[in-house]
Amino acid sequence: MNNFFSVEDVINVYDLVKEAIILKKNPYSFKEFGLNKTIGLVFFNPSLRTRISCQKAAFNLGCHTWTLDINKDSWKIEMSDGSVMMKTQEHIKEAINVMSIYCDILAVRSFPNLLNREEDYKEVIFNKILLYSKVPVVNMESATLHPLQSLADLMTIAEIKPFYDKKKSKVVLSWAPHIKPLPQSVANSFSQWISKIKEIDFTITCPDKYNLFENFSKNIYTTYNQNKAFLKADFIYAKNWSSYIDYGKVLCNNSDWMITKDKMKLTNQAKFMHCLPVRRNMVVEDAVLDSPDSIVLKQAENRIYASQIIFLKILQSLS
Repeated sequence: MNNFFSVEDVINVYDLVKEAIILKKNPYSFKEFGLNKTIGLVFFNPSLRTRISCQKAAFNLGCHTWTLDINKDSWKIEMSDGSVMMKTQEHIKEAINVMSIYCDILAVRSFPNLLNREEDYKEVIFNKILLYSKVPVVNMESATLHPLQSLADLMTIAEIKPFYDKKKSKVVLSWAPHIKPLPQSVANSFSQWISKIKEIDFTITCPDKYNLFENFSKNIYTTYNQNKAFLKADFIYAKNWSSYIDYGKVLCNNSDWMITKDKMKLTNQAKFMHCLPVRRNMVVEDAVLDSPDSIVLKQAENRIYASQIIFLKILQSLS
């Protein structure tokens, strides 16, 4: 593996998920690949799980890490080409080139502006990072995708219902309310990854005008009827995202879309999933989030091993 930007960089998703689950059982067994290696972690926006899980994953492999918060730790970065840099001190071209000199793998978390859909969906910033880096790049979240989260999500589902053993299940990705506009990256990425698994019956449910971009939702059943979608589901994945059609806008403030204990009764005793952080009693009721059927902490734990298997694949390719 040369870079990890999306599921399209993975040869076989089934095999990768199985390998990650096996790695989880013996996480310190590949330290020879991380000996004298450094992973750089660069954040253009805040992080909790991504930051700490990647540090833990690197530690498990015997790697050193350094972490850079662009908004606090560095010069202000100029993103545009051809600009006269009156208010910025360093261009992304030099910044990424230099960062990549100081590590063997460069992992980067960026964020959409939610203002310019064309720029965000062309992944302008992340493509510059891929262009200027001298070392392999790992996507810790970009304007449109969050592949490490999605890999952890598939791991979590597979630990409960191993689809690589042909166990079938119904998974529902449900939009849920939020007070601010959020990116589509988690929803896009989850849809992209889970579409690779033929044993999973996948449904998206969301309000009108919240359909995902067709590149990520093509051939996926989408309904505006949340209760209908929940029927006989084995997993309910709640997530908010802003509108793609009316880009970056909050068009629905209907609290009826919150995940409740009564709605979960429509399912096949479904497990509740969320990538975290989650706003309690807005996205989901306490009664659901704190129930034995909530697997959000298992998802968070699996962020370690999703990152670790990707780092390992890249380190093995460097050997």
